[in-house]
Amino acid sequence: MTQRRSIGWIVLFDFETAHENLMGRRSSLIRLGVTQTVGKLRTGDSRRLILTVVGVALAVALMISVTGVAVNLASSSTVQGDDVDYWIVPEGGSVSSVAVSVEGPQLGAVHETTERIQADNRVSFATPVELQLLQISTVESSEYVLAAGVIPPGGDHEILGLPSHQLVPGDPHYANGSYDGPWTGEAVVSSAAAELLNIEEGATLTPTRATENQTFQATAIAEGDLSGGVGPIPVVLVHTSELQTLSNTAGQDQADQILVSTNDPAVESTLESIYPETQVLLRAGIGGSGLSTSSLPLAVAVAALLATVAIGTLFVATLMGLESIAARETIAVRAALGFSTTSQMLIILAQTLTIAGLGGLGGTVLGLGGIYLLNAGATAFASVGQIAAFHPTLLAYGLGVAVLIGVLATPYPAWLAARTDHLEVLG
Repeated sequence: MTQRRSIGWIVLFDFETAHENLMGRRSSLIRLGVTQTVGKLRTGDSRRLILTVVGVALAVALMISVTGVAVNLASSSTVQGDDVDYWIVPEGGSVSSVAVSVEGPQLGAVHETTERIQADNRVSFATPVELQLLQISTVESSEYVLAAGVIPPGGDHEILGLPSHQLVPGDPHYANGSYDGPWTGEAVVSSAAAELLNIEEGATLTPTRATENQTFQATAIAEGDLSGGVGPIPVVLVHTSELQTLSNTAGQDQADQILVSTNDPAVESTLESIYPETQVLLRAGIGGSGLSTSSLPLAVAVAALLATVAIGTLFVATLMGLESIAARETIAVRAALGFSTTSQMLIILAQTLTIAGLGGLGGTVLGLGGIYLLNAGATAFASVGQIAAFHPTLLAYGLGVAVLIGVLATPYPAWLAARTDHLEVLG
């Protein structure tokens, strides 16, 4: 038993020693590849290596800059923005389908509910939104427009793309639910509606449902138009109670949605408990593109990643392949000294990863500079505060992609090195 145990320990010791020797040889080969590459770069002995580093750096820099734009898109479509808007809509409703939700399910007691929401000091303002298709008659025409009833919050705010400060703040005609308050008759008309009705500021608008003294006057014509995908939608912005009176929804104090503006995302949970069978949606625009704001940043980032990996891999593989051809004598000498094909491959992998890694480091720094320049240019030429955002993970992201490029680019120069005829080269 003692002899067998001794033999077992000897076998285990030999295995561990062999494993340590193997790992030591691999580490030495990797250090050799890194040292040779850095040495060439320091002496300027290889323009191809420098060009490869620059190429990887530019590709990674472009990817970091574009990904910064994607990060900004993602953050601006979440509750982390400076102005967070929520729509409370009946269950099954959609912010993107506001224009076609006319005559659909509605919310009740919207004035009372809006007052409760507005009482929350985390809320900047809240307003019900009543949407109705109204036939408006003017001196020259009679056309259907989308009438939007709101409670103007006062101040410089836009609702449905139209400035609400052109309307008297509050809802005078509501009069605490009696609907016998003064009729303001104010209307902010979109440029599309003005063109359709062929009117100018100050024109009288007469809804076909209106009784005497229930007309509107175009207090302003605004350029902001609501888009429905097939062109601008003609919109007229009026007070909620006045539109409710015309549409016979005043009895239940109904509206299609309630818009809430806040800079505190914690308000969302409070809003969800206000109405049964409703949804609280993040306001991402009405009638906009079919591509959602959640998928757009991901699409931008993935496109930048794929382009960088493809271009970077082809560039590095080509130039490192030329470097392998130029180093045929060195490869042949190493073979004569007893380096196996596997050892040669490991050296080439270390060389390629070194070049790609250096390019990744440089590209990450350049990419961060690109984010700064994009934001500076947007501020200077387009009056936009920020179009790209920095995130700490971009630092590791740039280097990680560069390493991936190095790994994918290694097989081609390694294959060229393996095909080298050592005897022919040395002869």
